[in-house]
Amino acid sequence: MTKRSLHLLKGIGYLISTVSMILLAIVSWSSASRSPLLVACLLGGSTTSIAGMFCRWLSYEIEKRLNDR
Repeated sequence: MTKRSLHLLKGIGYLISTVSMILLAIVSWSSASRSPLLVACLLGGSTTSIAGMFCRWLSYEIEKRLNDR
């Protein structure tokens, strides 16, 4: 596996994880919407999870660009 294909695979993995997180949040919304605290936890948890995946993906992007120099 080349570095480029490995990098693409990591990006696709993070995209799949993000979509999965969104789908799980949608499914959970009907139960969570009954309580403001649960809504805050659901939104906060989903947002931080997606932000974490974005940060990891971004670190791979930066690392790749540094290695390409």
